[in-house]
Amino acid sequence: MRIAVTGGSGKLGRHVLRRLREDGHEVLNLDRSGERSHQLVLVDLTDYGQVADVILGLDDRHDGLDAVVHLGAVPAPGLLPDAATFHNNMLSTYNVFQAARRAGIRRIVHASSETVLGLPFDTPPPYIPVDEEYPARPESTYSLVKHLEEQMAVQLTRWDPELSITALRFSNVMDVEDYAAFPSFDADPTARRWNLWAYIDGRDGAQAVARALERAEPGFEAFVIANADTVMSRRSADLAAEVYPGVEVTKELGEHETMLSIDKARRVLGYEPEHSWRDHVS
Repeated sequence: MRIAVTGGSGKLGRHVLRRLREDGHEVLNLDRSGERSHQLVLVDLTDYGQVADVILGLDDRHDGLDAVVHLGAVPAPGLLPDAATFHNNMLSTYNVFQAARRAGIRRIVHASSETVLGLPFDTPPPYIPVDEEYPARPESTYSLVKHLEEQMAVQLTRWDPELSITALRFSNVMDVEDYAAFPSFDADPTARRWNLWAYIDGRDGAQAVARALERAEPGFEAFVIANADTVMSRRSADLAAEVYPGVEVTKELGEHETMLSIDKARRVLGYEPEHSWRDHVS
């Protein structure tokens, strides 16, 4: 396929570009910065004219796209004033979704976030492992936008029954060089409780994008995307009991099993994490 990836210069985006190219796709990186290459087009995603123009066609780069992967955003709370985060992320997502629809593109994969599950879990989760089955609980402007983006996707796919939008609720993205710090997390089990001790290796995040593009059934679906294990050496059941003693644990947890459930992604997308920080830290 010919695929545009917004935010392809970012931490997750670099892995997604590499994976999609390795899978044989033609890939265009739409970002506001990045290393100059034939694949990079500098685009202000908050400008609908620029977004629509580059998605519809661009000189010798492409004359039409089959899919869009939308990763471009202010990537976390607190990096900009709340109003600036809302303006950038909400407007960018509307522009990308709308331009893709106008161009007749029917496959969109969108980076949502684990934050819609209720992070930083100062209010305990409703149960463990958390999943896609309970209503969103945004606790920041960044997370609120992610929730609103998902709701926008619900309505757009209702308007256009042939449109497929898949929201991937990515956990905290990690590269191999980040793993050296992981053993230090054991000293304080509360230090990483804010996302139930979860993470996503960038390579596995890219795998989830590739599988979502392959599936791309009409309608809207959301999936939690995390690695199969936690960032901790301690047993998952022990962590849950100590830090959230009043929260129901709905299944028997494996020794280091993630508490952001990836069961739906495994079942529907065929997603299966292939990497672990434990492979890189002795």
